[in-house]
Amino acid sequence: MVLGKVKSLTISFDCLNDSNVPVYSSGDTVSGRVSLEVTGEIRVKSLKIHARGHAKVRWTESRNAGSNTAYTQNYTEEVEYFNHKDILIGHERDDDNSEEGLHTIHSGRHEYAFSFELPQTPLATSFEGRHGSVRYWVKAELHRPWLLPVKLKKEFTVFEHIDINTPSLLSPQAGTKEKTLCCWFCTSGPISLSAKIERKGYTPGESIQIFAEIENCSSRVVVPKAAIYQTQAFYAKGKMKEVKQLVANLRGESLSSGKTETWNGKQLKIPPVSPSILDCSIIRVEYSLMVYVDIPGAMDLFLNLPLVIGTIPLHPFGSRTSSVSSQGSMNVNWLGLTLPERPEAPPSYAEVVTEEQRQSSLAPLGACDDFERALPGPLFAYIQEFRFLPPPLYSEIDPNPDQPTDEIPSCPSR
Repeated sequence: MVLGKVKSLTISFDCLNDSNVPVYSSGDTVSGRVSLEVTGEIRVKSLKIHARGHAKVRWTESRNAGSNTAYTQNYTEEVEYFNHKDILIGHERDDDNSEEGLHTIHSGRHEYAFSFELPQTPLATSFEGRHGSVRYWVKAELHRPWLLPVKLKKEFTVFEHIDINTPSLLSPQAGTKEKTLCCWFCTSGPISLSAKIERKGYTPGESIQIFAEIENCSSRVVVPKAAIYQTQAFYAKGKMKEVKQLVANLRGESLSSGKTETWNGKQLKIPPVSPSILDCSIIRVEYSLMVYVDIPGAMDLFLNLPLVIGTIPLHPFGSRTSSVSSQGSMNVNWLGLTLPERPEAPPSYAEVVTEEQRQSSLAPLGACDDFERALPGPLFAYIQEFRFLPPPLYSEIDPNPDQPTDEIPSCPSR
């Protein structure tokens, strides 16, 4: 008797969205099929699946123990989010090669369904970083007597959703700084910078509107700039490894001595980066907007405004537009704006609209259909457009080779 052969072993997921991308969140049910195609008949001990989700960090550092002695210190840490095993065919034990309990699979294509539920507790978003990762996968193993097992692993994506329509992420971010340049015993006038953004939370693909005022009272020509940075922090054995990466930047016009420049909503677009990771104990991914003044021959004047990159976009009725942010000059006095003590009563309807205008404005209510069509689509329409992508390539030079510091990340090249 000629035994058959395994032609293919594949794993497919039952996707929850129209984009046909396996994307899940905590509490979701992950289901799919293991497909086995064989030529001829084969005898099988078992077909198993193993699903797992975990975060893992790893890096090495060189140490000197003396004048002629050096060694490498490894730093590793791991957090497991779930570990699920199931048997689709056969039994648990695969260590014997007995002919008992074997299952015969005939020639052709066969499918075996699997299903498991992700934990209800918060999960870290899938991520690939320089010194660590957050991964979720399903592995299928086909065991046959006297043969090596056939194995296949397939990853799926998990989003721990961050809704930017929360009060803390809708609050404006602002700051102001000033710097005086000195050269020996001479002191020039100050350089001042004030900047504001309308909120803290954004999603990939959005543009951040920057409102800023830069005043140059020094004797040098300066250049205002802005940049988005991603900061990855990895934790293991009580130590931290940090990597900072430029995500996007823009450049303003050169500003000569005595001049002032105002940004009235200058836009900086967020590329398709991974969301912030804030709840993982060994990996954190954070973002910030740096608005700064490039000063030749001196340390730059900068403002850091924190950002949170979320997964649920801003609701059209949740945006809190500020009358101050839409005005021209950016002045720190915007913080002190108040309502008048005794506002005037509004005019009556009859004083504003005549009877003829009122009758002409009565229109059929059929426009409601257009309004409903204008509302945002399902959440996964966002995921389809800005699909989870890895962060930009990282610099080969680690800005913190030995230990974390509080130094400011270098600005983009001038």
